[in-house]
Amino acid sequence: MSGELIAVDGLTKRFGTLTAVDHVSFRVHAGEILGLLGPNGAGKTTTIQLMLGLTIPTAGSVCVFGLDVQRHRREVLARVNFSSAYTSLPGHLSAWESLNVFARLYGVRRPRPKILELLALFEISEILNQMVSTLSSGQLTRLNLCKAFLNDPAVLFLDEPTASLDPDIAAKVRTTLMNVRRERGVAMVYTSHNMQEVELLCDQVLFLSRGRVVASGSPRDVLARARTESLEEVFITIARDGELRDTAREEETS
Repeated sequence: MSGELIAVDGLTKRFGTLTAVDHVSFRVHAGEILGLLGPNGAGKTTTIQLMLGLTIPTAGSVCVFGLDVQRHRREVLARVNFSSAYTSLPGHLSAWESLNVFARLYGVRRPRPKILELLALFEISEILNQMVSTLSSGQLTRLNLCKAFLNDPAVLFLDEPTASLDPDIAAKVRTTLMNVRRERGVAMVYTSHNMQEVELLCDQVLFLSRGRVVASGSPRDVLARARTESLEEVFITIARDGELRDTAREEETS
């Protein structure tokens, strides 16, 4: 893996006396998946909003493709996309109409073949002419993923993309994401509360607590430092204690 696509340095966001993101720094290279993890309220959503240029940072910087997001937001957004299991698409449109609107916004030259290709990829071709308001939560999740791939992004921000999927479809979505990562070198920032999924997909993880980075590195490195057998144990410890002890380092220095 090579080619730094995302560089975050000292990223900080304060809302009055609340520090939602506190001097967060990390890198993501082409073909890497970063798991942005932590309990509710840890600062994950605000971090993603800052990376998309939706919120102005109090301090620090975000560069994507070597471009400062605040100064070059239009150029950056043309080559990235976002999907969330909790984002609503217009319910009064059909799946085709909804994707066609986004395809035209993204400047996709031949929308129909691309839309049909993505619906087939995520195994929801049958919903083409269904109204979005009639779709199940799993179908909506996959429709959002189709939307996210319309502009062939080089960077994807995925917020719990398998949260409402049954185990079979979730496994197929994970396989699709890994294939896209491998074949096209797409970089992904991935949030999830499913730690088994994170261990399967992510090359590196970044745990936040109260806006601060409390653990980072490859899943294997984080497990080794914490002396635990699963990222779920790491997550629970951080959720309860607000931090993670570096047990391996403590043993070395004792």
